[in-house]
Amino acid sequence: MTMNTSPNSRIELRLGTRNSPLAMAQAHETRARLCAAHGWNGNRIELVPVLASGDKVLDRPLAEIGGKALWTKELDLWLRGGRIDVAVHSAKDVETERPDDFAFAAALPRADRRDSLVGADSIAAIADGATVGTSAPRRAAQLLNLRPDCKVVTFRGNVATRLGKLEAGEADVTFLAAAGLERLGQESVGSPLDSAEWLPAAAQGIIALETLAANEVAMSALSAIDDAQTHAELAAERALLARLGGTCHSPVAVLCEHDGGQLSMRAALFSPDGRDRIEGTARFAPGDHDSVWALADDLLSRATPQIAPHFRTSE
Repeated sequence: MTMNTSPNSRIELRLGTRNSPLAMAQAHETRARLCAAHGWNGNRIELVPVLASGDKVLDRPLAEIGGKALWTKELDLWLRGGRIDVAVHSAKDVETERPDDFAFAAALPRADRRDSLVGADSIAAIADGATVGTSAPRRAAQLLNLRPDCKVVTFRGNVATRLGKLEAGEADVTFLAAAGLERLGQESVGSPLDSAEWLPAAAQGIIALETLAANEVAMSALSAIDDAQTHAELAAERALLARLGGTCHSPVAVLCEHDGGQLSMRAALFSPDGRDRIEGTARFAPGDHDSVWALADDLLSRATPQIAPHFRTSE
């Protein structure tokens, strides 16, 4: 770490982040929480933005050009190369398999995990035959399962880009994460969808802080802002994804919430065209991933021929 002569200006941690408005807002939130926890001035934490590969190509679905790794590979290189101490992630955008020498040292308190619908008040209120913009297989399949009359077109880019495409008439409605809108101060833009009807993505609404497992200074500093409840939900949801063996092409939705000291999980798998849907539930103690794996195995055992190819084959 950089050491300056004045203790008030010494850099304690360098936070790496994607260079987008939402990612920067998440990095600022992380810095504020660290400063509050440790009594640091804001200048003790440096924000280091990077242009991620996923932000460079916006005309094709992410799954076609490299998947979620396009959000993380630059930060991974900088973390391992010592240019940053911590990577600030939208947890839902982090691929399931991570390098063995990396660790999620902290998860910030979870924000709204729901999707917001922009352009209509509810799924039922979407106009007949409407064009819906999304590049997420989960959103596309879940929409077509509920509204097979709709047409899905590829929609990528940051919040402002997607809202601009909607305004330009490239689609009638689109989806945005409610947490992202909240962090940008744009809660009024969309209508959050009831999670009883519409399941979110795994880890949606969570800011995850990743560092090298061997970096004891960063691990210790970040532990002070770790939210245990959110971290338990993150671990359970990622355990489900790992057991399912899906990819960026895999339409899977999951809702995991604390309930009376335990975790309650509801998960659904879809065929890409939305025609087939299977779901299941589990209730378990935080950290009991055997129950999560059992849920994944049950879903895979019931997967239809249209769903199964998009996940690992059950044993």
